[in-house]
Order: sequence, then C-alpha cells, then structure tokens
Amino acid sequence: MSLQPLDSLPEESLAINRALISVSDKTGLGPLTTLLDSLGVEIISTGGTAQHIRNNGIEVTDIEEITGFPECLDGRVKTLHPNVHAGILARTSHQSDRKELEELDIEPIELVVANLYPFRETVEETKNLATATEYIDIGGPTLIRAAAKNFAHVGVLTSPRQYETFTKELENKEQLSFGLRQRLARDAFNHTAEYDHYIANYFNSLDEEENPVQFNLSLPRSQNLRYGENPHQQAAVYGNQGEFIDCFHGKELSYNNYMDLDAAVNLYYDFRYSDPTCAIFKHTQPCGVASAPNLKQAYQNAFATDKISPFGGIVLVNRELDLTTAEAIDEIFTEIIVAPSYSEDALELLKQKKKRRLVQLHNIYDEPPARTFRSIFGGALNQEPDRENIDPANYKVVTRRKPTDKEWADLAFAWKIVKHVKSNAIVYAGKNRTLGIGSGQPSRVDSSEIAVRKAEKEGLSLEHSVIASDAFFPFADGVEAAADAGAKAVIQPGGSIRDEEVIEMANEKDMAMVFTGKRHFRH
Repeated sequence: MSLQPLDSLPEESLAINRALISVSDKTGLGPLTTLLDSLGVEIISTGGTAQHIRNNGIEVTDIEEITGFPECLDGRVKTLHPNVHAGILARTSHQSDRKELEELDIEPIELVVANLYPFRETVEETKNLATATEYIDIGGPTLIRAAAKNFAHVGVLTSPRQYETFTKELENKEQLSFGLRQRLARDAFNHTAEYDHYIANYFNSLDEEENPVQFNLSLPRSQNLRYGENPHQQAAVYGNQGEFIDCFHGKELSYNNYMDLDAAVNLYYDFRYSDPTCAIFKHTQPCGVASAPNLKQAYQNAFATDKISPFGGIVLVNRELDLTTAEAIDEIFTEIIVAPSYSEDALELLKQKKKRRLVQLHNIYDEPPARTFRSIFGGALNQEPDRENIDPANYKVVTRRKPTDKEWADLAFAWKIVKHVKSNAIVYAGKNRTLGIGSGQPSRVDSSEIAVRKAEKEGLSLEHSVIASDAFFPFADGVEAAADAGAKAVIQPGGSIRDEEVIEMANEKDMAMVFTGKRHFRH
C-alpha cells in the first residue's frame, strides 16, 4: 500500500455535489436535507431514512440505483458495495483516481451523514444475546470510517449536534473548509471507537471470567479545567458527570473539587436512605459525619467532630437542604455544598456568595458501577467497588460481653464511616455521630492517637463510645488504648495472628468486640 504523507493533503474547500445519508437517529434531518436540496446536492439514501426524507418533500435517490443491487438479508447488506465506497474513498484531487472512477462509471460522494444502531441503549434494556447482536451496525461504521479516512475530499456527519455548525458554514460559503472536515473526521473516529468499545465490553461481560481480558474505555471530554491538582498541571474531566451532579451556582468545578465530590457521592450512596445525615469533607476525607432527627442537628454534630478542618471544605447532606441548616453552614466559609435538592429560601441565602459552589445530586445510581479503575504506571488497576451490605447478623461477637442495642447501632454507624476514611482508618463514634477520626497514617497506633487527640481538642467525651478499624488490630495495645480512652465496643475485620491476644485484652477491659470478616482498606 502506498501512503500519502499528511502534509501533502490538499487543503482546499470542498463543494458538495452528492451526499449519502443513512441514519438511525433522524433528529434534525428535515432542515439538513432541505438545505442540501436547495443547493442542488443529490441525496442518496437507504430504507427508512430515504422514506423519512421523502416525507419532507425532498427528492431522494435510492441506494439500489447506485449499487444496482437490492437491499438484502433484512437490510443487513445495503451500502457495502464498490459503487458506494469507491465514490467515498476516491481522492478526487488525484488524476489517477478520477480517471479510474470514470472508467468504472462511479461518481464521487462528497458528504456522508451516518449514525449508528442504538447498541448501548438496546443492551441496557435486554441481556438477550440474539437481540443485542442484531444491533451491531456494520455498514454504518464502514461508511463513517471510509469518509473520515478520506476527509481531505469528503465531509462526514455522525451526530445531529454537528448539523448547526455544518449548515452555517455551508450556507455562508456553499463549501466545507478543510479545518471543519478534519474536525468532523476526528469526531467520526471517536464515534466509531465509542461504539466498538460498548460492543467489546458487552461481549467481555458474557465471559465467565471475573475480570475482562481487555478493558475498553471511551469517554467524551466534559470540559477543560483551569489546572489539575496544582496550577502548573494541565487537566480536563471526561465522562458524563452531568448525569449525576449539577453545579448550578458558583465557579466551575476544579480538578480537586471533582475528587472531593467523588468521595462525597460515594458516602452519599451509603447514607441515601438513612436518617437526616450530614458529612463534611476535606481533601477527599470525611472530617465529621452525623445522623440526627433533622439536618441542622446533623450538621452541628458533624461540625463538632473537627471545627478547624471544615473551613474551605465540602458539606454533603442526604435530604433537601432547608434554610435553618443553610444558615448554620453559612457561618463559616464552605467551598461546596452538595444536596439532592434545596428549598427556595435556602437558595436565596446561599446564592448571595457568588464564589461558593452549589451542587445538586440527581440520578445517583441505585446500583453502583460494576467496576472501578485507577490509573497507574503503564495501565490501570481494576476492582469491584467496596459495597458491603451491612448486616450485623453476619458478624461474629468474639468477646464474653455482647454489644448492647445502643452499641450495635453505634458500631453499624462507625463501620459505614470507616470505609470512607483512608487507611489506616480509625473512627470513634457514639449516638450516630463521629467523635474522632484518625486516617492516612503509616501506623494504626498513630491514627488512633490522632482520633483521640481530635476528640480531646474539641471537648468530646469518648466515654461509652465505640471504635471502628478498617483492618485488624495487629497488637493488643490498640484495643487497650481505645478502652483507656473510654470506648466500650470495637468493630474490626479480625484476622490477625494475634487475634486471641486482642480478644483477651477486650475481655479484660470488659469491652464488646465484633469481627466482620471484611476489611475496608482505602488507599
């Protein structure tokens, strides 16, 4: 195969004489074909698309007139023909290609308008393999790739969202610029790549293997960000965040804001059906969480855990944010407030600060994503999300003393929190509120000491509290320190070679201890 260097491609504007249109999504097709018809462009089309165009009073050439062959196999074969693809792939700036087209009696096609069968939407509604495979488009991707490959001589439209820009340029110049054709080609290749990634991942999901042999990811850029974690780092956000959050007031979200919001959304998932709950985050870490009969009390209890860290942090609530709670939050500088909804009077107050970001949650998944990914050198790590169904009936009391009903409730609350705290994670809690949080330390003892110091600093008593640890206590001294601080019950995964020593220390201190059998590392 002889290849033509990119820098030798002709960059002239392109006049459109013939257009091939074959689309699944017919949005905006009427105005587009009306414009093409007014400019004298011959429109070639297939099946239902041709009928749709005719219904708008536009003359159409059926694809069979070009191929000399009828559509067959229930429409599986209609555009896969040399008369079509030679017309699309011809380099009309080359004398040899023009001569060959004349010899074959094939006319060039300067515009392809195509979008694809709704495979993604279909497989979301059915797991039937036979149904899914019928929505694997063959002719459409082939048309799109051919036109995109030959963008120097052909324009390609793959989404109704492109029609406005396209029609403005065609109306003004009656030709397509090289720059626009190149951008449309870029969009076309991204479109087919995204389509293929859905198909490949669907078939990967049918494998009996827990981990797919290959992971395919295709995410649209949501927006460019001013910078990344630091001002000297470029950054952008990709995906469909708008399906889950709406930052409807304040400055655009930053890279670090998105990281914090991800932590907040994950905690919200665990508390979305709980009593009124508030969580305060700083640098993706919860620094206070509480549930209470009302949101204001929940916020005040969460804030009381640590009165310093919340400055410039994120406040999350799991109920509509009311005015009295908003007034309490407004007493300090809060960078982001996150809620499923806001009362009108709360919004009137909160919008007075122009820079503060207000975020509304919507469509938070009933089922979490099946897999999570984290980029590392040379690739990515893949795992299931940490979504444990908290059921004390599955836990094991390993001490002589069993937890009281109050202690069981506090243990369940603390266990829900500790998995959102970075390892080594320690959470002291009582009465549905955090009392001290220690996190991210190389030693679990250090985390325990930090949690106790924070409680002491805020004047919070740890008497009759409970303690949750994301992983086992490797030595008995951790439990001893918790007892000396006032804790009466412990929840932890268990599994240390010194479990017996740890249990004996709990018995000696008249503590109740529960083993969950699962750990909650968060690196």
